[in-house]
Amino acid sequence: MPALRRIFTRTAVPIVGIALALTCTAPAQALPTPADFADVPSRTSISYEHVPTGTYVGSAEDNSARPGLSTVKLYMADYVVRYGDGSARDRDLAARMVQVSDDGAASVLDNKYPQAIDVTAAEFGLTSTSRGGFWGSSYTSTADTVRFLAAKKRTDPASPILAWMNSAAPVAADGMVQDWGTEQLPGVIGSKWGWADDRSSVVASASIGDDFVVASNTYGSTRSNTDDVLTTLGGVDLTAPPAPAPVPNLPAIPGLPSVEELLQMLAPR
Repeated sequence: MPALRRIFTRTAVPIVGIALALTCTAPAQALPTPADFADVPSRTSISYEHVPTGTYVGSAEDNSARPGLSTVKLYMADYVVRYGDGSARDRDLAARMVQVSDDGAASVLDNKYPQAIDVTAAEFGLTSTSRGGFWGSSYTSTADTVRFLAAKKRTDPASPILAWMNSAAPVAADGMVQDWGTEQLPGVIGSKWGWADDRSSVVASASIGDDFVVASNTYGSTRSNTDDVLTTLGGVDLTAPPAPAPVPNLPAIPGLPSVEELLQMLAPR
């Protein structure tokens, strides 16, 4: 077929590209990425980001300013590490805030650096985050927590904040067990928790994996937080990127070989 060969010769590069696109499209992921948080109860806010692609999904309450509890210690610790006086004592107190959620350490650093939370919020674009009269009355959102942690993983992966989350103690300084909420999700390698003094009116958990970050906040108990997180994300592959978009069908062009003819022409002889 000389006519076909002439067409192939003149358009070899685009035809090869089309054929490769048609034959090399990756299959869809076996498990879905978090795409529909519509059933998350209003008591709970959940946010998730796949860091390599920037894919973000959040529940209806994800941008709501809720009690920040001890999750705001992440913002404080980051400020102390990067902008503090560099003393060993400050670094030790910052580590204790993250690893064992030490309220005393947080109060010392909050008195020394009262601007820490608000400066961090401004730097990272945490629009629902603000310091109250002291660190313990601060507010943040799960979207802000995820935005902050994703930025740290993307631009500062060696940050001690992430390392301290990875080495969090099983029991906090006040005796609270730290093993619930987002910590229960597959692929999690580090976490930070927060809870009200009564341990049941409002709680929060935030975790990191190799390729993702996730945060939650529940007006309720640690059991409610864990249940809502696992119901929403427990069966989802949190490390999988979004499935690629399908290649659109090519329009029929007079004189252009069909896909079958292209594949035959490209086949080894």
